[in-house]
Amino acid sequence: MAKVAKLSFWGVRGSTPTVDRAMLRYGGNTPCLELITPDGCRLILDCGTGLRILGNRLAAAAEADQAIEAQILVTHYHWDHIQGVPFFAPLYPRQNKFHFYSFRSEFLGRDSLKRVFEAQMAHPYFPVDLHAMSAARKFTDVAGGDCFSIGDTRVSTCSLNHPQGCLGYRIETSVGTIVYATDNEPGNLEYDRNLRRFAEGADIFVNDAQYTPEQLEHHRGWGHSSWREGVRIAEAAGVRNLDKTVDGILRDARAEFENTWAAAEGMVMTLAEDRTDVVIPAARNGLRREAHFRARVMGFTEEGRAFQEDTVIRDLSLQGALIYLDHSPKLQSELHVMLENPGDGDAKRLALRGYVVRIEPGPEKDQVGVGIVFTE
Repeated sequence: MAKVAKLSFWGVRGSTPTVDRAMLRYGGNTPCLELITPDGCRLILDCGTGLRILGNRLAAAAEADQAIEAQILVTHYHWDHIQGVPFFAPLYPRQNKFHFYSFRSEFLGRDSLKRVFEAQMAHPYFPVDLHAMSAARKFTDVAGGDCFSIGDTRVSTCSLNHPQGCLGYRIETSVGTIVYATDNEPGNLEYDRNLRRFAEGADIFVNDAQYTPEQLEHHRGWGHSSWREGVRIAEAAGVRNLDKTVDGILRDARAEFENTWAAAEGMVMTLAEDRTDVVIPAARNGLRREAHFRARVMGFTEEGRAFQEDTVIRDLSLQGALIYLDHSPKLQSELHVMLENPGDGDAKRLALRGYVVRIEPGPEKDQVGVGIVFTE
C-alpha cells in the first residue's frame, strides 16, 4: 500500500467557538488539526475546541487499556488555541502519553505552555486542576528557527507576526510537506520574507484569512491576515495547495490561486507523493424530505469547464440538497441551481446558489452524487 499523510481538520474557526447555524458551513469549533504521518505518528496542531471532538473519537476507537499517544504542536497561547485542553478526554487515563511543544513566552518564562495549562484549570476557573489528568505529559520549549524530529518526520519552526508571539510549523514527511502558519499579520518585511521562505515548495499551506483586504486595513495590530496576502505567499513560495480559514471569499481567492481550499470542520486532505486528495463529509443535518423537483444546474467541472445540466432533486432540506449529475464539479466550487417552482406563484423557477461540500459515487454508472449547501 502506498504511503500517505492524512491531515484532518477538527476545528477551523478563529477567536470563539459558535453554534450559530449560519456559521456551520465551516463548523463551529476553534483550531485543531490532526496529522497522521506515513510512519504512523500522530501530530496534533493546536488545542482549540476541536480537540474535544478529536479526543472523544480517539477514546471511542481505543481498545481497553490501549495507550493513545500524540505529539502536540501549539502555535500560541491565545484562548482559542488552548481552550480544548480541559475537555480532551485522553489526557485523563493513566496509560496515555503526550508530548507538547510551544515557545517560551517573554511574559511567562520557562515551561510557558505548562504554566498556561495550569492557569486555565486553576481554581476558580475549572472544577478540577491539572493534577486530575493522569496521562504522561512532557513539555518542550522551542523557538523560531528550531528543528527537531518526530519519528521519520522533520519539524521546523518560524516566528510569526502576532501579538505576544506565535509559531508556524513546517512538517516534512516522506510524501510531502505541510506548513501550518495561522495567526500572522502581513506588513513587516522581515516576518513576510521569513514566512515566504518557510512555506517554499509546500504541498499544503494552512494559513489565516480572518479579514478581507479592506477589513485588514482597519485591524492593524490584531495579528491576522487576509486571503489576498495568503495567495501572495502561496504564489511566491510555489505552494501546491492553499488552505484558508475563510467564508464568503473563496471565490475571490480561487480566481487568483486555483488550488485554494476553505478549511472546513471534518475536511480530510490525504497527501501522497503524486497527488493530494480532499474530502469533505456530507452535510446532511437539518429537516430533510424526499422530493421530486426538476432543476437546471450550472457550474464548473474539476477541469474548469463550464457545464449546464438538467436533473431531478430527490433529497432536499432548507440548508442543502443531494443532486445526481453526469458532470463532476470541483469540490468547494459554486453551483447555480434553477429549481422548478412547485407552487402556484408567478415565478416558474426558483434561483438558488450553493457550494459543493461532497462528491460521491452516484446510483448510475458515470454519475456522481453532489452534496450542496445553499448559500442564497
